[in-house]
Amino acid sequence: MTPERPAGAAARPKSSRPPVARDRTPKEAEPKRQSRPERGGLYAALDLGTNSCRMLIARPNGTQFEVVDSFSRAVELGTGLESTGRLGYGPMSRTVQALRICRRKLDEHRVRRMRLVATEACRRARNAPEFIRKIQRETGLTLEIIPAEEEARLAVISCAPLVSPRTDQLLVLDIGGGSTELVWVDLSGVPPQQRRSSMMSVRLDIDQIAAWRPGTGKPRVVDWISVPLGVATLKDQFTDVDDDAARFALMSWHFEEQLHGFSPYQNPAPREGFQIIGTSGTVTTVAASFLGLKRYDRNKVDGLSMTSAQIDRVIREYLTLGPEGRRTDPRIGRERHGLIMSGAAILQALMRVWPTDVMSVADRGLREGLLYALMNRDGVLKVN
Repeated sequence: MTPERPAGAAARPKSSRPPVARDRTPKEAEPKRQSRPERGGLYAALDLGTNSCRMLIARPNGTQFEVVDSFSRAVELGTGLESTGRLGYGPMSRTVQALRICRRKLDEHRVRRMRLVATEACRRARNAPEFIRKIQRETGLTLEIIPAEEEARLAVISCAPLVSPRTDQLLVLDIGGGSTELVWVDLSGVPPQQRRSSMMSVRLDIDQIAAWRPGTGKPRVVDWISVPLGVATLKDQFTDVDDDAARFALMSWHFEEQLHGFSPYQNPAPREGFQIIGTSGTVTTVAASFLGLKRYDRNKVDGLSMTSAQIDRVIREYLTLGPEGRRTDPRIGRERHGLIMSGAAILQALMRVWPTDVMSVADRGLREGLLYALMNRDGVLKVN
Protein backbone atom coordinates (compact mmCIF):
# COMPACT_ATOMS: atom_id res chain seq x y z
CA MET A 1 0.00 0.00 0.00
CA THR A 2 1.03 3.57 -0.56
CA PRO A 3 1.96 5.25 2.75
CA GLU A 4 -0.58 7.84 3.81
CA ARG A 5 0.44 11.47 4.01
CA PRO A 6 -1.32 14.68 5.00
CA ALA A 7 -3.94 15.84 2.52
CA GLY A 8 -2.52 18.41 0.15
CA ALA A 9 1.08 17.76 1.10
CA ALA A 10 3.46 17.79 -1.83
CA ALA A 11 4.60 14.35 -2.84
CA ARG A 12 8.29 13.91 -3.55
CA PRO A 13 9.58 10.36 -4.03
CA LYS A 14 12.56 9.52 -1.88
CA SER A 15 15.86 9.19 -3.68
CA SER A 16 18.09 6.16 -3.21
CA ARG A 17 21.07 8.52 -2.99
CA PRO A 18 22.37 9.76 0.37
CA PRO A 19 21.11 13.21 1.36
CA VAL A 20 23.20 16.13 0.23
CA ALA A 21 23.45 19.70 1.40
CA ARG A 22 21.32 22.15 -0.55
CA ASP A 23 21.09 25.86 -0.83
CA ARG A 24 17.64 26.23 0.66
CA THR A 25 15.53 28.99 -0.85
CA PRO A 26 12.34 29.87 1.08
CA LYS A 27 9.18 28.50 -0.48
CA GLU A 28 7.56 30.75 -3.04
CA ALA A 29 10.57 33.06 -2.69
CA GLU A 30 10.50 36.04 -5.02
CA PRO A 31 13.30 38.52 -5.48
CA LYS A 32 12.85 41.85 -3.77
CA ARG A 33 10.57 44.17 -5.70
CA GLN A 34 12.53 46.28 -8.10
CA SER A 35 11.45 49.66 -9.42
CA ARG A 36 8.67 49.38 -11.97
CA PRO A 37 10.10 49.55 -15.49
CA GLU A 38 9.24 52.33 -17.89
CA ARG A 39 6.30 51.80 -20.21
CA GLY A 40 7.42 49.29 -22.83
CA GLY A 41 10.39 48.30 -20.65
CA LEU A 42 12.01 44.90 -21.08
CA TYR A 43 11.88 41.85 -18.83
CA ALA A 44 14.20 38.84 -18.76
CA ALA A 45 13.86 35.29 -17.48
CA LEU A 46 16.73 32.80 -17.29
CA ASP A 47 16.39 29.08 -16.58
CA LEU A 48 19.55 27.13 -15.72
CA GLY A 49 18.52 23.48 -15.77
CA THR A 50 20.19 20.10 -15.67
CA ASN A 51 20.75 20.03 -19.41
CA SER A 52 20.25 23.54 -20.79
CA CYS A 53 20.76 27.22 -20.09
CA ARG A 54 17.96 29.28 -21.64
CA MET A 55 16.92 32.90 -21.49
CA LEU A 56 14.13 35.09 -22.87
CA ILE A 57 14.05 38.87 -23.08
CA ALA A 58 10.57 40.23 -23.76
CA ARG A 59 8.22 43.19 -23.46
CA PRO A 60 4.58 43.01 -22.34
CA ASN A 61 2.03 43.26 -25.13
CA GLY A 62 -1.61 43.08 -24.08
CA THR A 63 -2.39 39.65 -22.66
CA GLN A 64 0.90 38.19 -23.95
CA PHE A 65 4.48 39.30 -24.33
CA GLU A 66 6.67 39.91 -27.35
CA VAL A 67 10.05 38.16 -27.39
CA VAL A 68 12.85 40.60 -28.19
CA ASP A 69 15.82 38.24 -27.82
CA SER A 70 16.50 34.70 -26.68
CA PHE A 71 19.32 32.34 -25.87
CA SER A 72 19.56 28.56 -25.53
CA ARG A 73 22.55 26.30 -25.11
CA ALA A 74 22.91 22.67 -24.02
CA VAL A 75 25.47 23.03 -21.21
CA GLU A 76 24.80 19.57 -19.69
CA LEU A 77 25.37 20.90 -16.17
CA GLY A 78 24.14 17.67 -14.58
CA THR A 79 26.75 15.45 -16.26
CA GLY A 80 28.24 13.18 -13.57
CA LEU A 81 25.95 14.48 -10.83
CA GLU A 82 24.15 11.16 -10.45
CA SER A 83 27.35 9.34 -9.43
CA THR A 84 29.27 12.07 -7.58
CA GLY A 85 26.63 14.33 -6.07
CA ARG A 86 28.64 17.30 -7.33
CA LEU A 87 28.73 19.54 -10.39
CA GLY A 88 31.78 18.78 -12.52
CA TYR A 89 34.46 21.24 -13.59
CA GLY A 90 33.72 20.87 -17.32
CA PRO A 91 29.93 21.36 -17.01
CA MET A 92 30.44 24.36 -14.72
CA SER A 93 32.92 25.90 -17.17
CA ARG A 94 30.48 25.45 -20.09
CA THR A 95 27.71 27.00 -18.03
CA VAL A 96 29.73 30.05 -17.04
CA GLN A 97 30.62 30.62 -20.71
CA ALA A 98 26.93 30.49 -21.64
CA LEU A 99 26.02 32.87 -18.82
CA ARG A 100 28.61 35.38 -20.02
CA ILE A 101 26.69 35.54 -23.30
CA CYS A 102 23.45 36.03 -21.37
CA ARG A 103 25.05 38.87 -19.42
CA ARG A 104 26.09 40.60 -22.65
CA LYS A 105 22.55 40.33 -24.00
CA LEU A 106 21.08 41.76 -20.80
CA ASP A 107 23.49 44.67 -20.94
CA GLU A 108 22.87 45.32 -24.64
CA HIS A 109 19.11 45.50 -24.09
CA ARG A 110 19.49 47.41 -20.80
CA VAL A 111 17.18 45.00 -18.99
CA ARG A 112 16.42 46.08 -15.43
CA ARG A 113 13.58 43.72 -14.46
CA MET A 114 14.63 40.09 -14.44
CA ARG A 115 14.56 36.80 -12.60
CA LEU A 116 17.39 34.31 -13.06
CA VAL A 117 16.88 30.84 -11.59
CA ALA A 118 18.57 27.46 -11.30
CA THR A 119 16.66 24.21 -10.82
CA GLU A 120 17.17 20.50 -10.13
CA ALA A 121 20.90 20.06 -10.79
CA CYS A 122 21.73 22.92 -8.44
CA ARG A 123 19.13 21.75 -5.91
CA ARG A 124 20.89 18.40 -5.66
CA ALA A 125 24.57 19.25 -6.00
CA ARG A 126 26.62 19.57 -2.82
CA ASN A 127 28.80 22.26 -4.38
CA ALA A 128 25.92 24.30 -5.84
CA PRO A 129 26.24 27.25 -3.39
CA GLU A 130 29.92 27.54 -4.31
CA PHE A 131 29.01 27.42 -8.01
CA ILE A 132 26.40 30.16 -7.62
CA ARG A 133 29.05 32.36 -6.01
CA LYS A 134 31.44 31.56 -8.89
CA ILE A 135 28.77 32.65 -11.39
CA GLN A 136 28.31 35.93 -9.56
CA ARG A 137 32.06 36.60 -9.45
CA GLU A 138 32.72 35.76 -13.10
CA THR A 139 29.57 37.08 -14.80
CA GLY A 140 28.01 39.52 -12.38
CA LEU A 141 24.73 37.55 -12.51
CA THR A 142 22.98 36.50 -9.33
CA LEU A 143 21.05 33.24 -9.73
CA GLU A 144 18.62 31.86 -7.18
CA ILE A 145 18.14 28.15 -6.66
CA ILE A 146 14.38 27.73 -6.57
CA PRO A 147 12.62 24.87 -4.76
CA ALA A 148 10.63 22.27 -6.68
CA GLU A 149 7.27 23.78 -5.69
CA GLU A 150 8.24 27.13 -7.19
CA GLU A 151 9.35 25.44 -10.41
CA ALA A 152 6.03 23.58 -10.60
CA ARG A 153 4.04 26.74 -9.84
CA LEU A 154 5.75 28.64 -12.65
CA ALA A 155 5.07 25.80 -15.08
CA VAL A 156 1.37 26.08 -14.24
CA ILE A 157 1.41 29.86 -14.76
CA SER A 158 3.13 29.48 -18.14
CA CYS A 159 0.34 27.20 -19.36
CA ALA A 160 -2.51 29.50 -18.27
CA PRO A 161 -3.26 30.77 -21.82
CA LEU A 162 -3.95 27.19 -22.96
CA VAL A 163 -6.50 26.36 -20.25
CA SER A 164 -9.93 25.78 -21.74
CA PRO A 165 -12.94 27.53 -20.17
CA ARG A 166 -14.56 24.05 -20.16
CA THR A 167 -11.79 22.55 -18.02
CA ASP A 168 -12.91 21.44 -14.57
CA GLN A 169 -9.83 19.33 -13.74
CA LEU A 170 -6.35 20.22 -15.00
CA LEU A 171 -3.09 18.27 -14.96
CA VAL A 172 0.04 20.20 -15.93
CA LEU A 173 3.15 18.12 -16.58
CA ASP A 174 6.61 19.59 -17.06
CA ILE A 175 9.35 17.15 -18.08
CA GLY A 176 12.71 18.71 -17.32
CA GLY A 177 16.28 17.54 -17.55
CA GLY A 178 16.63 16.52 -13.91
CA SER A 179 13.06 16.33 -12.63
CA THR A 180 9.44 16.11 -13.71
CA GLU A 181 6.75 18.23 -12.07
CA LEU A 182 3.06 17.33 -12.04
CA VAL A 183 0.37 19.64 -10.69
CA TRP A 184 -3.31 18.71 -10.39
CA VAL A 185 -5.69 21.70 -10.16
CA ASP A 186 -9.45 21.63 -9.57
CA LEU A 187 -11.05 24.55 -11.46
CA SER A 188 -14.66 23.47 -11.02
CA GLY A 189 -15.30 26.23 -8.45
CA VAL A 190 -13.96 28.98 -10.73
CA PRO A 191 -16.29 30.73 -13.21
CA PRO A 192 -15.39 29.51 -16.75
CA GLN A 193 -14.45 32.97 -18.00
CA GLN A 194 -11.97 33.38 -15.11
CA ARG A 195 -10.24 30.01 -15.27
CA ARG A 196 -7.22 31.23 -17.24
CA SER A 197 -6.60 34.32 -15.13
CA SER A 198 -7.10 32.35 -11.90
CA MET A 199 -3.99 30.29 -12.67
CA MET A 200 -1.87 33.29 -11.66
CA SER A 201 -2.99 32.80 -8.06
CA VAL A 202 -1.99 29.13 -7.78
CA ARG A 203 0.26 28.38 -4.80
CA LEU A 204 1.77 25.02 -3.90
CA ASP A 205 2.97 25.37 -0.32
CA ILE A 206 1.14 23.22 2.22
CA ASP A 207 -0.33 26.15 4.17
CA GLN A 208 -1.87 27.71 1.06
CA ILE A 209 -3.28 24.37 -0.09
CA ALA A 210 -4.81 23.73 3.34
CA ALA A 211 -6.26 27.25 3.51
CA TRP A 212 -8.38 26.80 0.38
CA ARG A 213 -12.12 27.03 1.03
CA PRO A 214 -15.06 26.34 -1.32
CA GLY A 215 -17.06 29.28 -2.58
CA THR A 216 -14.06 31.57 -2.93
CA GLY A 217 -13.92 31.25 -6.72
CA LYS A 218 -10.24 30.27 -6.55
CA PRO A 219 -8.53 27.21 -8.05
CA ARG A 220 -7.81 24.33 -5.66
CA VAL A 221 -4.49 22.50 -5.92
CA VAL A 222 -5.49 18.89 -5.32
CA ASP A 223 -1.90 17.71 -5.16
CA TRP A 224 1.49 18.15 -6.80
CA ILE A 225 4.63 16.09 -7.10
CA SER A 226 8.22 16.60 -8.18
CA VAL A 227 9.76 13.34 -9.39
CA PRO A 228 13.60 13.53 -9.31
CA LEU A 229 13.74 11.99 -12.77
CA GLY A 230 13.96 13.98 -15.98
CA VAL A 231 15.22 13.23 -19.48
CA ALA A 232 18.88 13.34 -18.41
CA THR A 233 18.66 11.66 -15.01
CA LEU A 234 16.31 8.88 -16.18
CA LYS A 235 18.58 8.15 -19.15
CA ASP A 236 21.53 7.78 -16.76
CA GLN A 237 19.67 5.11 -14.75
CA PHE A 238 19.79 2.53 -17.55
CA THR A 239 23.01 3.08 -19.48
CA ASP A 240 23.98 -0.55 -18.81
CA VAL A 241 21.01 -1.89 -20.85
CA ASP A 242 22.07 -2.37 -24.46
CA ASP A 243 18.75 -3.28 -26.07
CA ASP A 244 16.97 -0.09 -27.16
CA ALA A 245 13.40 -1.33 -26.69
CA ALA A 246 14.16 -2.99 -23.35
CA ARG A 247 15.81 0.16 -22.05
CA PHE A 248 12.76 2.20 -23.07
CA ALA A 249 10.36 -0.18 -21.32
CA LEU A 250 12.45 -0.14 -18.14
CA MET A 251 12.57 3.64 -18.09
CA SER A 252 8.80 3.93 -18.51
CA TRP A 253 8.14 1.36 -15.78
CA HIS A 254 10.66 2.95 -13.42
CA PHE A 255 9.10 6.38 -13.82
CA GLU A 256 5.57 5.10 -13.21
CA GLU A 257 6.79 3.52 -9.97
CA GLN A 258 7.52 7.02 -8.65
CA LEU A 259 3.90 8.16 -9.01
CA HIS A 260 2.26 6.04 -6.32
CA GLY A 261 2.46 8.81 -3.72
CA PHE A 262 0.57 11.23 -5.98
CA SER A 263 -3.05 11.17 -4.80
CA PRO A 264 -4.71 11.71 -8.22
CA TYR A 265 -2.83 8.61 -9.41
CA GLN A 266 -4.85 6.60 -6.89
CA ASN A 267 -8.10 8.55 -7.43
CA PRO A 268 -8.16 9.77 -11.04
CA ALA A 269 -10.63 12.39 -12.22
CA PRO A 270 -13.41 11.59 -14.68
CA ARG A 271 -12.76 12.11 -18.39
CA GLU A 272 -15.43 14.77 -18.71
CA GLY A 273 -14.00 18.25 -18.16
CA PHE A 274 -10.44 16.94 -17.80
CA GLN A 275 -7.46 18.58 -19.55
CA ILE A 276 -3.81 17.61 -19.54
CA ILE A 277 -1.21 20.14 -20.70
CA GLY A 278 2.32 18.96 -21.42
CA THR A 279 5.24 21.35 -21.51
CA SER A 280 8.83 20.34 -22.29
CA GLY A 281 11.25 19.76 -25.13
CA THR A 282 10.07 16.16 -25.21
CA VAL A 283 6.43 17.12 -25.70
CA THR A 284 7.16 19.70 -28.40
CA THR A 285 9.55 17.32 -30.21
CA VAL A 286 6.90 14.58 -30.28
CA ALA A 287 4.42 17.14 -31.61
CA ALA A 288 6.85 18.33 -34.29
CA SER A 289 7.49 14.72 -35.32
CA PHE A 290 3.75 14.08 -35.53
CA LEU A 291 3.38 17.12 -37.81
CA GLY A 292 6.39 16.02 -39.88
CA LEU A 293 8.21 19.32 -39.35
CA LYS A 294 11.78 19.24 -40.62
CA ARG A 295 12.18 22.82 -39.42
CA TYR A 296 10.62 23.57 -36.05
CA ASP A 297 7.70 26.02 -36.10
CA ARG A 298 6.45 27.16 -32.69
CA ASN A 299 3.24 28.59 -34.17
CA LYS A 300 2.22 25.13 -35.37
CA VAL A 301 3.21 23.31 -32.18
CA ASP A 302 2.08 25.54 -29.31
CA GLY A 303 -1.57 24.80 -28.53
CA LEU A 304 -1.71 21.65 -30.67
CA SER A 305 -3.88 18.80 -29.37
CA MET A 306 -2.61 15.24 -29.71
CA THR A 307 -4.45 12.02 -28.91
CA SER A 308 -2.88 9.19 -26.95
CA ALA A 309 -2.90 7.07 -30.13
CA GLN A 310 -1.00 9.77 -32.04
CA ILE A 311 1.60 10.08 -29.29
CA ASP A 312 2.05 6.30 -29.17
CA ARG A 313 2.46 6.19 -32.95
CA VAL A 314 5.29 8.73 -32.86
CA ILE A 315 7.04 6.87 -30.02
CA ARG A 316 6.80 3.59 -31.92
CA GLU A 317 8.40 5.35 -34.90
CA TYR A 318 11.26 6.45 -32.65
CA LEU A 319 11.78 2.87 -31.50
CA THR A 320 11.72 1.60 -35.08
CA LEU A 321 14.33 4.18 -36.09
CA GLY A 322 16.76 3.03 -33.41
CA PRO A 323 19.59 5.19 -31.98
CA GLU A 324 21.25 5.91 -35.34
CA GLY A 325 17.98 6.68 -37.11
CA ARG A 326 16.96 9.08 -34.34
CA ARG A 327 20.33 10.81 -34.53
CA THR A 328 19.80 11.72 -38.18
CA ASP A 329 16.05 12.39 -38.06
CA PRO A 330 15.59 16.14 -38.74
CA ARG A 331 12.31 16.19 -36.79
CA ILE A 332 14.18 15.34 -33.59
CA GLY A 333 17.35 17.38 -34.04
CA ARG A 334 20.90 16.61 -33.03
CA GLU A 335 20.65 18.28 -29.62
CA ARG A 336 17.70 16.15 -28.51
CA HIS A 337 18.21 12.74 -30.13
CA GLY A 338 20.13 11.35 -27.14
CA LEU A 339 17.40 12.35 -24.67
CA ILE A 340 14.21 11.82 -26.62
CA MET A 341 13.61 8.20 -25.56
CA SER A 342 13.89 8.89 -21.83
CA GLY A 343 11.48 11.79 -22.30
CA ALA A 344 9.17 9.62 -24.39
CA ALA A 345 9.24 6.96 -21.65
CA ILE A 346 8.04 9.55 -19.12
CA LEU A 347 5.38 10.88 -21.48
CA GLN A 348 4.05 7.44 -22.35
CA ALA A 349 3.84 6.46 -18.67
CA LEU A 350 1.86 9.59 -17.87
CA MET A 351 -0.56 9.16 -20.76
CA ARG A 352 -1.04 5.53 -19.81
CA VAL A 353 -2.11 6.12 -16.22
CA TRP A 354 -4.48 9.10 -16.54
CA PRO A 355 -8.02 9.10 -17.89
CA THR A 356 -7.59 11.19 -20.99
CA ASP A 357 -7.28 10.60 -24.69
CA VAL A 358 -5.96 14.08 -25.55
CA MET A 359 -3.02 16.23 -24.48
CA SER A 360 -2.57 19.94 -25.16
CA VAL A 361 0.99 20.76 -26.27
CA ALA A 362 2.62 23.83 -24.73
CA ASP A 363 5.77 25.34 -26.18
CA ARG A 364 6.29 27.26 -22.98
CA GLY A 365 7.72 26.53 -19.58
CA LEU A 366 9.71 27.97 -16.72
CA ARG A 367 10.97 31.06 -18.59
CA GLU A 368 7.48 31.97 -19.76
CA GLY A 369 6.13 31.39 -16.25
CA LEU A 370 8.77 33.71 -14.83
CA LEU A 371 7.87 36.42 -17.33
CA TYR A 372 4.11 36.10 -16.81
CA ALA A 373 4.56 36.23 -13.02
CA LEU A 374 6.84 39.28 -13.14
CA MET A 375 4.64 41.18 -15.59
CA ASN A 376 1.45 40.28 -13.74
CA ARG A 377 2.99 41.42 -10.46
CA ASP A 378 3.91 44.77 -12.04
CA GLY A 379 0.43 45.18 -13.53
CA VAL A 380 1.72 45.54 -17.08
CA LEU A 381 0.05 42.37 -18.40
CA LYS A 382 -3.66 42.16 -19.19
CA VAL A 383 -4.77 38.75 -17.95
CA ASN A 384 -8.08 37.47 -19.32
